[in-house]
Amino acid sequence: MSQSASLAASATLQVKVGGMSCSFCTATIERALGRMEGVVEVHVSLAHEDALIRYDPARRRPEELLQVLRRLGYTIRDPDKVRAFEEQEEELARERRRLQITGVLAGGAALLMVAMWFGVRQPWFKWAMMALALGTVFGPGWHILTMAYYSLRRGILNQHVLMEFGAFAGLLGGVLGILGQYGLVPGVADFPVPDFFGVAVFITAYHILSGYVSLLVRTRASQAVRRLLSLQPDTATVLRDGHEVELPIEQVHPGDRVRVRPGERIPVDGVVVEGVSAVDESIVTGEPLPVDKEPGQEVIGGSINQTGTLLVQATRVGSESFLYRVARSIEEARALKPNILQLVDAILRYYVPGVVIFAGMGLLVWTVGAWVLRGQVDLARAVFAMLAALVMGYPCALGMATPLAMIRGGGEAAQRGILMRSPAAFQVFREIRTVLLDKTGTLTVGKPQVVDLATPPGVDPTTLLSLAAGAELYSEHPLARAIHRHALQAGIQPPAAEGFQAVPGKGVLATLQGREIRVGSLGFLQEAGVALGELEGSVLAWEQQGRTVIGVAQDGVLVGLIALADVPKPDAAETVARLREQGIRPVMVTGDRETPARAVAQSLGIQEVIAQVLPEEKAQVVRRLQRGQGERVAFVGDGINDGPALMQADVGIAIGSGTDIAIESADVVLVGERLLAVVEAYQISRRAYRKTVQNLVLAFSFNGIGVPLATTGLVHPVWAMVAMAASVSAVLLNSFGGRLLPRRMASSAPKTSPEPGT
Repeated sequence: MSQSASLAASATLQVKVGGMSCSFCTATIERALGRMEGVVEVHVSLAHEDALIRYDPARRRPEELLQVLRRLGYTIRDPDKVRAFEEQEEELARERRRLQITGVLAGGAALLMVAMWFGVRQPWFKWAMMALALGTVFGPGWHILTMAYYSLRRGILNQHVLMEFGAFAGLLGGVLGILGQYGLVPGVADFPVPDFFGVAVFITAYHILSGYVSLLVRTRASQAVRRLLSLQPDTATVLRDGHEVELPIEQVHPGDRVRVRPGERIPVDGVVVEGVSAVDESIVTGEPLPVDKEPGQEVIGGSINQTGTLLVQATRVGSESFLYRVARSIEEARALKPNILQLVDAILRYYVPGVVIFAGMGLLVWTVGAWVLRGQVDLARAVFAMLAALVMGYPCALGMATPLAMIRGGGEAAQRGILMRSPAAFQVFREIRTVLLDKTGTLTVGKPQVVDLATPPGVDPTTLLSLAAGAELYSEHPLARAIHRHALQAGIQPPAAEGFQAVPGKGVLATLQGREIRVGSLGFLQEAGVALGELEGSVLAWEQQGRTVIGVAQDGVLVGLIALADVPKPDAAETVARLREQGIRPVMVTGDRETPARAVAQSLGIQEVIAQVLPEEKAQVVRRLQRGQGERVAFVGDGINDGPALMQADVGIAIGSGTDIAIESADVVLVGERLLAVVEAYQISRRAYRKTVQNLVLAFSFNGIGVPLATTGLVHPVWAMVAMAASVSAVLLNSFGGRLLPRRMASSAPKTSPEPGT
């Protein structure tokens, strides 16, 4: 069966996987499940703890797939839930308590060690340090021990295993030292017992701290779906037996009739059976203009009813509604998002086993080797060699190399109004060669504006604006607000209407100075017998450009036409040009119609346009470029409908003035409306990656020399910890030390803008 045929016949199982901690975990799951007969595809996201499995239901059952995950040592959350919010928060609270306990234990150990360094020694210190070490490793550190055990069962050497090797070596050294002091083990009486136990405490404490920070980031990033589903009202006004009853949304069923009044969110997907109104459906299309609804037309749950009262017959509720489908699209995009394998992850695949080998060599050389050559085992030196190698090799500086470079880049970005939410994706930004840009609210300002006027001979445009703004004065329609705002900006004070009537879906009727003014759609004017005359040409030209045309008539005679449109942002054209200069291809992807989308794209210099796409289709466009063309793809958007695409893209960039859903789904957030920040973020990403490489070189300069040197057994465990701290300090200085010089020289150094890519 071909790959395409297999995919077509496959079923999908999406699983929330707990217990993943590194790239080794994702690789293990993908290998274990991918080798099973009947499994077509496996995608695992470490950042979002998601696994998406495509399988042949004729050859494999979901229970079998879940059983394999459990046997690998991972926990499974309910795959039918969109998000286990409460469970995540409980896990975060549990990890916070674990960190607090660890902090108390590590603080006590630090006080005892400082006291001993200053010459204060008591016989009970060694027992206190032993209790603190055992309490840390087997108390708050128990879950790390469990994960290391499962990793070893699968034949995987990762940072959990390396940490436990170091912790247990510290415990072993401390116990041997105590036994040696009582003459039970010869040759180890001079072991520095508190120092050995201190190694076990501090190496475990650091690991717990880094794990908590990682969980905190993942938990806070998951709030997008929670915010999305909160858009659906908790209750709905349902007609039952001729009476209106307010019911929880869970009790609404397909076929029920729901009353929706002006200003309320529509609680269900359905069809209008009674009433006429304008509905804000920007959550679907991203477009700012409301859509007129009348009996027989569909409405979307979560959209906002604006002007009239509607009676809606529910067609899709609960997990089948639009909002839930978008939520599932975001979840699926998380699982399908390409894993961004950082440089440090690739190095750790070889580094961690290498450190373990060196530690084992140190132990063997001074036990078996010393016995063969000299006829005597040097146990003290062997333990020193093993522990020092494990401590020197613990990837502390290595693990900090990328985060510190990202923090440095993040600080620089923040000064320019760019916020990083995913450091890994921000680092990959430098590899982007295609940027997909949403239209409304991203390339354009996101709200209608008056862009042109047309009047018959003898009519002043000022008169047209005055009459239109006066008639629309009491209307809340977005087009009416745009006309009124434009009149005020032009210095026109429109007269107050003496009478006002809104005609839902068509326009308004008003009386100004005793004369009837009709403002609305061209069909609304033609119903009253208003002829367009020679202005028909303007109508055709404007509609070809995708503009919305409003007509104004006075006592049945046409006064003029007003064209409204969503105009490009001031820096949109420059942003597109700068992207091209960087070798990046800009593509517009929008839910809007082809004609207005093409018009905006042409004015900005964008050649490729993909129009009339739904939220899940935007994510599919991103996925198609990633898979078919093997490209790194960025997506820039601001609306709820952009959420799945922002999550799927290698780098999702949200406009800070956009919706919470877009911001929570993105990797990078641009504060405010400045689109040029996209180019600046790309340039900062390139500099941050270069800083990461420098940090890795510094870290390996210490580890590469220190680990082999430790196998000689001449390095005291405390000095090994000092060396590890020195490597961290070097990485810190490289990441942030250089920032001090520009501050001191700011008054004398010329201020220049960085060149692209520097």
